[in-house]
Amino acid sequence: MSEAGAPPMHKTRLYIAGAFVAPQEGGSFPAIDPATETAFAEVAAGTAADVDLAVRAARQAFDSGIWSELSGATRAAMLRLVAKGLRARLAEIAALEVRDNGKPLPEAEWDVGDAAFTFEYYADLAEARDGAAEEAVDVGDARFTASIRREPLGVVAAITPWNFPLLMAVWKVAPALAAGCTIVLKPSELCAMSCEILAEIIHAAGIPPGVFNLVTGTGPAAGQPLAEHPGVDKVAFTGSVATGRKVMTAAAAGIRTVALELGGKSPFVIFADCDIDKAVEWILFGIFWNKGEVCSATSRVLVERSLYPALLARLTEATEAIPIGPGNAPGIKLGPIVSQGQYDKIRAAIAAGKKTGARLVTGGDRPEGLPRGYFLRPTIFAEVPTGSALWREEIFGPVVCINPFDSEAEAIAFANDSAFGLAGAVMSDDLARCERVARKLRAGIIWVNCSQPTFTQLPWGGVKSSGIGRELGRAGFEAYFETKQITRFDPAQHWGWYLDTAP
Repeated sequence: MSEAGAPPMHKTRLYIAGAFVAPQEGGSFPAIDPATETAFAEVAAGTAADVDLAVRAARQAFDSGIWSELSGATRAAMLRLVAKGLRARLAEIAALEVRDNGKPLPEAEWDVGDAAFTFEYYADLAEARDGAAEEAVDVGDARFTASIRREPLGVVAAITPWNFPLLMAVWKVAPALAAGCTIVLKPSELCAMSCEILAEIIHAAGIPPGVFNLVTGTGPAAGQPLAEHPGVDKVAFTGSVATGRKVMTAAAAGIRTVALELGGKSPFVIFADCDIDKAVEWILFGIFWNKGEVCSATSRVLVERSLYPALLARLTEATEAIPIGPGNAPGIKLGPIVSQGQYDKIRAAIAAGKKTGARLVTGGDRPEGLPRGYFLRPTIFAEVPTGSALWREEIFGPVVCINPFDSEAEAIAFANDSAFGLAGAVMSDDLARCERVARKLRAGIIWVNCSQPTFTQLPWGGVKSSGIGRELGRAGFEAYFETKQITRFDPAQHWGWYLDTAP
């Protein structure tokens, strides 16, 4: 509740069938500012009944053809209006994401700009598809003509995470809408505020009712019913491996398409011939950007032994100098962890790591001068046992593990010894070596002499326990189509297998 004399807190709404509505059961839960540990809004708590309405709206909209049968150019024009709306409200959305998630303001501004560009990129692809949806195929028999069509697959259930609240939602919403699908979005209950603004912008852009729907709520109350709903044709999920398994199980029961972008424990292999300051800069960016709440974070750093002592010393110095504080404060590079629950999980992982024999080099505790909020000093562990949970399991926070290696082959073996395979990075002035290592790292995303740059034009996704399928790029667009073959027999010809119908 609001404090006495304070204006009432904003209450978010669901967006179903082109209208902003309250949940049928009227529930809500607080949005918590991780920098202050106080509530600043009330989030609509949708349930299975709301999910059912949203899926039915999306189903009706898809089956009616009001969106899928429009030309790509027509859809593209509306998607560009969404992009324009995001840019017009960039400052507002970024400030809200800082308050909801805790990330530094410049990072939030970057995210909103990327979200707008994603709509523009998929608008271009939608427009380019006009006239190219059907491909003729020569089957070698003159009596038949055949073609292959790529058609929008139907109703999409999008379940998205809290670390990039708007951007991760847009990674699914933009290509799905561009392809002609309809969608129900269920963002994480920890950070759902900016998705209501996305719904407002989509509504203002004139996208028809039912094409885009938003249901906020918890995973059990809203996410699970959405993943299990029989009216859904595809479930697109980004989140933890544990929840991904549940989503995949639910999708399997309905024999529907599933795309999973799950966790990671990505390696960063650094050879001794590279510039030490460049290496440190990319290590910092690879693990402390967005507070380490990044699925692709290069949290396992492998350093050639001759460089290891000097790099570790320089990295420690740079890490201890990172400005920490509320994300809306000037100059801040590390904001608070997103929630009390995530904060506790990271602290527990650090405590467990200390017991493994790993050396805590720096961090691991609350910074001085910040008694309130989910703040945590960026943390470095060195000489980490490679069988420990600290080395092998995703922490999803500002914690990096560093070990030395002696040869290229050893580094590759260490890097690939993981249940995950989302991303990996290699750094060396020897570009031929970089290319060799890049080809041998088993992951869906490889960075050479950098870590974490992400481009909408390139596919995103992993192997092994890091997921199934790809987002972004053309692959992320094609993922929202089904393939249909149409084979036509010339009516002037005669088949005559069972009946002799020849004249």
